[in-house]
Amino acid sequence: MFIHIGEEHVIQSKDVVAIIDCDLLTSSSIVDEMIMNQKRNQKVIDSSYDQAKSIVVTTEFIYFSTLSVTTLKKRSSLTSTLDKLEDFSDEYEE
Repeated sequence: MFIHIGEEHVIQSKDVVAIIDCDLLTSSSIVDEMIMNQKRNQKVIDSSYDQAKSIVVTTEFIYFSTLSVTTLKKRSSLTSTLDKLEDFSDEYEE
């Protein structure tokens, strides 16, 4: 499944490693160091850095999202719920 994380970014839910509150960026030197290292490797997508509420870490990239951690968590939970639903689309084919 896919998760829309804001702006024009849509990622696969299976690739998400962590979703971090942006407030931790200023209070944690470890998170700050991780971001700086990945920026050097051009692995940070920061189109909304100044408005970011959360940081989404995937297996390939780090994204700054304007959506809150809570909203992203709900979106990722929704996809896992949808995966568990039965598919009745065959019943409606003509």
